[in-house]
Amino acid sequence: MFVDKVRITVIGGRGGDGAVAFHREKYVASGGPDGGDGGHGGSVILRVNDNLSTLLDFRYKRKYAAQAGVNGQGRKMAGKRGENLIIEVPRGTVVRDAESNQIIVDMSTGEDFVIARGGRGGWGNAHYATPTRQVPRFAKAGLKGQERDVILELKLLADVGLVGFPNVGKSTLLSVTSNARPKIANYHFTTLFPNLGVIYVDEGVSFVMADIPGIIEGAAEGAGLGHDFLRHIDRCRLLVHVVDVSGSEGRDPVEDFYAICEELKNYSVDLSSRPMIVAANKVDLLAPESDNLQRLREAVEQAGCELYEISAGTAQGTKNLMRVVAGKLRTLPPVTIYEPEYVEVVEAPTDPNAFEVEHYGNTWLVTGLWLERLVQNINFEDYESRNYFDQQLRKVGLFRRLEEMGIQDGDTVDIYDFEFEYQR
Repeated sequence: MFVDKVRITVIGGRGGDGAVAFHREKYVASGGPDGGDGGHGGSVILRVNDNLSTLLDFRYKRKYAAQAGVNGQGRKMAGKRGENLIIEVPRGTVVRDAESNQIIVDMSTGEDFVIARGGRGGWGNAHYATPTRQVPRFAKAGLKGQERDVILELKLLADVGLVGFPNVGKSTLLSVTSNARPKIANYHFTTLFPNLGVIYVDEGVSFVMADIPGIIEGAAEGAGLGHDFLRHIDRCRLLVHVVDVSGSEGRDPVEDFYAICEELKNYSVDLSSRPMIVAANKVDLLAPESDNLQRLREAVEQAGCELYEISAGTAQGTKNLMRVVAGKLRTLPPVTIYEPEYVEVVEAPTDPNAFEVEHYGNTWLVTGLWLERLVQNINFEDYESRNYFDQQLRKVGLFRRLEEMGIQDGDTVDIYDFEFEYQR
């Protein structure tokens, strides 16, 4: 099964919690705090694997989470960092942000990319010892790792793309010019997924050619298979438009030529302006009295393209066509690498006084970026940590504001899933 577009969730590992511990040693009185820091969470990393040609593995698993960091321990022992999670993708995979559809990274260069960073580990209580607070009984909790939904979209890295209506001989042309063995049969949509073949023209001269499943009229709007696979010719530097000049399918070759050009234009204006060579295929089946070849030649020249006569079935003219293609490629820029569009927002320092309060019956919902970070850093199982949390809320005036809004004893205050009963 060929899968070339999937949506997945990636989650960086949570950082380990800092430890609350005190030095204990014989003959050493009041050894002091020695809680170690928690380990950082692992990150989710994308890596190119040239042995992969599809995104099939992601069809069955959609959630990828890196390992969490280990909690700190006494004797100032830091927790172990969480293991990174490596996700292998085919070369040419474009990663987009699921919400904005903007490109995050193009996995074509072979460099690893961190798609979800792990959370920082929390500080142990050894960090909080001061001359006035010599016995800190609290530590920081580890932070959550980055979580995001992304779309993986495979766009083949091919120099040349074969386009044309179904059953015009694209697969046959690929098979006689390369070692690729696509399925060939005398019916429409024999090719159900793109096939790649390496064309060796001469010593040191080669290129990659892709056979794209047959495009029909309306492909740009979703008709046929062309809509699913037009993305695979986005990167192609040159298009070879294969036309059945014999009219063996009962279609007019000139109309076919214009129809495919129109579909390319409807899908992408940039794609319609891509350099194109037209291969008039099945010339061996052309009736002597037919004017198809002459009419097609006039239409192609009027469009500013070159036409070459071939017969993929008998290999007539195919070697010459491949030499022409190789010569054209030498003058064209390299395969397109998409530049990132997505700009990750770096959050500025937040104002502790900037929070919102919403009232729903007996529940008061409090939100604010500073409060969210505060909750993440508190170990609510520790008594002193809870006291510190209470002090911070009073310091920013949260309780005063709640009282001004009419909160009553026994009402529930919800701050990012941490709930407590309010008492004056």
